[in-house]
Amino acid sequence: MQTAPPLKQKLVRAGASLYTTLKLLLDQIPEGTQGPQRLGVALGLDKVLAHRILKALREDRPLSVLHHAPGPDPLRRFVRAAKKSGAKPADVKAALLAIDHFQRILREDIGDRSQLDAILSAWMPSARSEFELRRKQSVFKARSQLLGISAGTNLATVILHPSANGETIDVVWLAGLYNLQRLRPGARTKLTTRRFIVDGKDRRPMTLNGERVEGLEGLRLDAFCAAQPAELEVRHVEENVQYLLAGDDFGKKATSDLLLAEVNFDELPRIPERGRRPYVFAEIATPTKLLLFDVLVHRDLYPGATPELGTYDTAFDGVVDVNDPAREVDRLDTADRLEVTGRGIDMLPVPEVPKHGQLLAHVFQSLAWNPADFRSWRARIDYPLYGTQIAVSFDMGAGL
Repeated sequence: MQTAPPLKQKLVRAGASLYTTLKLLLDQIPEGTQGPQRLGVALGLDKVLAHRILKALREDRPLSVLHHAPGPDPLRRFVRAAKKSGAKPADVKAALLAIDHFQRILREDIGDRSQLDAILSAWMPSARSEFELRRKQSVFKARSQLLGISAGTNLATVILHPSANGETIDVVWLAGLYNLQRLRPGARTKLTTRRFIVDGKDRRPMTLNGERVEGLEGLRLDAFCAAQPAELEVRHVEENVQYLLAGDDFGKKATSDLLLAEVNFDELPRIPERGRRPYVFAEIATPTKLLLFDVLVHRDLYPGATPELGTYDTAFDGVVDVNDPAREVDRLDTADRLEVTGRGIDMLPVPEVPKHGQLLAHVFQSLAWNPADFRSWRARIDYPLYGTQIAVSFDMGAGL
């Protein structure tokens, strides 16, 4: 008994067949090399369909052909139009057979075109980013409407500096939500800072001016906001500090910015326990179009260590300790990457964050730290998934 070929092999063959047969038809159309506008007019097709046909047939890799090609019915419209324009009947028949074969695979082995895109994204890096972006946009739209809140940019910047005692690490968090909008009355959102290592000492978050965080004075950085500064209230919940959006304004005219700087001296052990990776993380608790997660680490910390980006689902078990093997199942396989942004505060431009350079300069000047002593990395993530945790951990294998 002959074994049926694996799905990938089937798709490769289907893509190759579509490319060969459709390309024969396109070569018989004078306007086939004159762009989607001319091709669409010549065949009586809309420009979008003509563009997808041409884009698919510019690819010579079968899976790429399938990724860019429209579905079976639009492909048949193209073939019928090519037939009317004078394409050879034998070539028209071959193209229709190739389309029928492609449709059978979709129906019997895959389900629909959306599922095909999901499968192709696992095999094609170029397709994966596009696939993830479109789905994350849909999630953002649904979540923001359901929760009644959205933000344009989520700024999460963490700065790690050796403490004066030589044994611990000082941690500074810049937390911001830009173009924050309450979409309906009563909607709430919050920023939370937390310490994951509990060592018996009380957590004492401070302002840049060295004052204990009790209210909001000294904590806010309203001078670096572009929109009206958001109204806030502060809550202390055990080891966590929550900053909640206050007030009742909603709608397009109620857009605001929220920007805070929190300093935590002696926050983390300088040398982690053997076998543990030090890490920092940002949580996505507000539907957001863009996350900018910047990590700045003093050159004397984690020498030789390799930073690694991970995205975790927190829906069931909450915040993740990246050193817990049981939580590896919650790690999501995404196309997001960690980018090296160099040394100091002359990082890559951030047009979505007004006065970004001045903001970092203000923080370093307030703490009397030298920006040139810091290495920096950035995770720039479009439409980060609500309810996820974005972590940067440091592999100490090459370090301590």
